[in-house]
Amino acid sequence: MSLTTTARNQALDAITIDSMSLHSGFPGATGANELTGSGYTRISCSFNAASGGVRTVSAVTNFTVGAGHTVRWAGLWSGSTFKGYSPNGGSPKEFQADPSTDVVTAPSHGYVNTDTIVFYGGTVPAGLTEGTVYYVRDATTTTSKVTATSGGAAIDLTGAGADDCVVSKIVENAYGGPGTHTINSWSIGAVF
Repeated sequence: MSLTTTARNQALDAITIDSMSLHSGFPGATGANELTGSGYTRISCSFNAASGGVRTVSAVTNFTVGAGHTVRWAGLWSGSTFKGYSPNGGSPKEFQADPSTDVVTAPSHGYVNTDTIVFYGGTVPAGLTEGTVYYVRDATTTTSKVTATSGGAAIDLTGAGADDCVVSKIVENAYGGPGTHTINSWSIGAVF
């Protein structure tokens, strides 16, 4: 059964989100690895009413980040309850993994060799760990392989993973000195 766009909009509008956070590592289900110190704090945010089955953040969000921090993930909260996460600079894509060739297929993925990517949101292909940063190798328009180090050997995938897992580029922003980390946009969609 598929819900109508109106029903998806209502479901999205029922989700309360009041702040954003930054994370140095995979947040998982609890909001782990949140940055601390050096003036960092969660920032209040609001989302527009859902339209077309998508909710978007209503304003640019700026964080103070201290020296020595690396931002890899952003998180959403309702009070003290962690609601979800997204890789920094990412755009999730559906994919298929072929354990017999170790090839990951994601049409029009846009990745190039040495790009950093993550798999998350469901059971990842066997041989990988959810939320771990990997590198792209042997990239074509629709396919690539995954390595643990830039230019390294392809990881042996021993299972395909689940349909609810996605792959996304991730941007690692390392701050050598104090800085401002900006989130310009965030969209939340619903598939039912």
